[in-house]
Amino acid sequence: MGAESADDVNEMAGGGSALRRRLSCLVVVVAVLALVAGGLVWLFRNELFHPFGDARACEGSDTRLPGVIHAGGAPIPAGASDIHYVTRNGSAEVTFVSNRIPDYLHRAGILPEGKPLFDEEYGTKGDADDEIELPEGLCGSPLRGPVWIYHSTSTTGSSVTVMVEVSPTHGDDFRFPARAVVTYSL
Repeated sequence: MGAESADDVNEMAGGGSALRRRLSCLVVVVAVLALVAGGLVWLFRNELFHPFGDARACEGSDTRLPGVIHAGGAPIPAGASDIHYVTRNGSAEVTFVSNRIPDYLHRAGILPEGKPLFDEEYGTKGDADDEIELPEGLCGSPLRGPVWIYHSTSTTGSSVTVMVEVSPTHGDDFRFPARAVVTYSL
C-alpha cells in the first residue's frame, strides 16, 4: 500500500502541475483577448461613442436630427457625403459635401429660381483663406476658401445661413463637389 500511495501522490502532483499550466494558458489567452478588444474599442471609439449613436452627430450635440436632415427648410441633397451636425440650444449647424448645392439652395428658398448664384441681394463673398475652420463644435473637414455666404429667412421665419465653397479657378461657380455649412433654428 505504501508504494501505491507514493504513486497516487506523484500522479496528483503531476495533475496539479497540468492544472496550473492550463490556468496559466487561460490567463494568457484572456489577457490577449482583452488587449485585442481594448485596441478595437480604441480604434473605433469615434464610431462607438457618438451622441445618440449617430455617427453624423458631433460631440456636444443635445438633440438628435432625423435620418433625412431638413436643413434650412429643405432636405439636404440626396447623395450628400461627409455629413456632420451639432445641435445646441434649439439651433443646428450641418455640414455636408454635394455636387447639387444650387438645387438645394433653390429648394430651400434661399436663392430664387432664375437668380445668379452670386447675386449680392442674397449673399456676400466670404473669407478667401485657403482653409476656413468650421463653426465651433461642428466636426468634419474644414471649408476651402473662397466661400459665398447666403442669408435667408425660412418659411417658419427663422434665420438661415449657408456657407458654400466657391471654385478658386471659376469664380462664377461652386467647387465640384462643394462643402456647405448650414446654420438654422430647429
